[in-house]
Amino acid sequence: MLPPSAFEVPGLPPAFPALLVRAAGADRLALVGGAVRDLLLHRVHQDPWLGVPDLDLVVEPGAWPGIQTEAAIAPAHRLARRLRELVGLERLLAYQEHGAYGTVELELDLPDGPLLLDVASARLETYPEAGENPLVRFGSLDDDLARRDFSINAMALLLSQPAGMPAPPAQDGAFPELLDPHGGQRDLASRQLRLLHDASLRDDPTRIVRGARYAARLGFELAPESLEQLRRTLATWPWAWRPGDPPQRAPSALGTRLRMELELLLEREAWPLALAALQRWGALPLIDAALQHDRGWHLRLRWAERLGLPLLPALLVVAAEPLAVAERLQLPHRQHRLLVQWLELERRLAVAASEHGIGALARWSPSRWCGLLEAPGLSADAVALVLAAGLASQSGLGHLLRRPLWRWWGRWRHLRAEVSAGDLLAAGMVPGPALGERLRQLRAERLDRERI
Repeated sequence: MLPPSAFEVPGLPPAFPALLVRAAGADRLALVGGAVRDLLLHRVHQDPWLGVPDLDLVVEPGAWPGIQTEAAIAPAHRLARRLRELVGLERLLAYQEHGAYGTVELELDLPDGPLLLDVASARLETYPEAGENPLVRFGSLDDDLARRDFSINAMALLLSQPAGMPAPPAQDGAFPELLDPHGGQRDLASRQLRLLHDASLRDDPTRIVRGARYAARLGFELAPESLEQLRRTLATWPWAWRPGDPPQRAPSALGTRLRMELELLLEREAWPLALAALQRWGALPLIDAALQHDRGWHLRLRWAERLGLPLLPALLVVAAEPLAVAERLQLPHRQHRLLVQWLELERRLAVAASEHGIGALARWSPSRWCGLLEAPGLSADAVALVLAAGLASQSGLGHLLRRPLWRWWGRWRHLRAEVSAGDLLAAGMVPGPALGERLRQLRAERLDRERI
């Protein structure tokens, strides 16, 4: 067993590594992924500490490879149950086992705040079909590192080592307990993102979106050979689904998993940097080819942020068929509906412009604009998306009609009649359609005292 003193994560209690080692028992336990990367960046390369990350742990059974792990309890489940006993239920905020991949999520209440642990059984992944979910079986720690995205995330800091298994050799003097089979330390030093093997993006193209997230967060650039792999993969397009095919037939890595990675990029990262990296690398055709040539996405998404819109639909409005892309990515219902309403509003504005002319349409009275923009099937968010798209592109109906659209968004939609339904009832009107019509008339009169 190796001393846990090498495992010192700023912000974690000093006794916590020893607790993990106790829970591991005779199993081999390693810290992997982003926490190892961030520790090396901080302690070796003097990068600022980014804060306590979620900790990813991998467990390999101590009797590997003789034990038939598939027939026994998953190593991660075994460790997590021991840890749960050691910390006590009063410290356990959440606990969930996942049987399919032999993983566990735990949230612990520590003195410095809650800590999320992702504990996984070491596993081997193979991809029989490009872009589909992999086949997974239990494996070794080396197998587990080999299935990862970039070399900087394929390092492991050993916390416990079964008796009789030799410790790994020191790697460039950093940590004697560090496993670095794919040259992650070298790539940290050169600040580059290098894919682990030549079929990495063929197997899972969402890895390039994760790469853009790391590029934004860490200031890294894609290694030349990995950039070449991206361009070669897109040129050959090795996936069974192609643009124009029914969206529901797309493999998971071009559908739901791609959406999940994009959501993380837009919600957790400096998205202007991450999207700029994807465009610079030529990776946006994974979403839609039109996005690769879109020069207005930055301003459009900034306006969408200001107007309180979800960013992913705002990104997709330039796609050749936004609804097909939304279906392929399986956007949440609200976001899909927003795109439907935006397209319908664009259609109604185009019809009105064709019938009346842009100049006359721009001079419509406020009440007439409210009648158009508040019609069934539309929403305030749809108007905001028309505005965001138009202001970013400096063209189209959203740009030409921006003044009345802005007036409606900022003021007209909030105005009501100066008397209420209660006032009209007190004056002798009876409930019914006539009451509603009178309120609409009074509101229109108030609206039309507004300037256009």
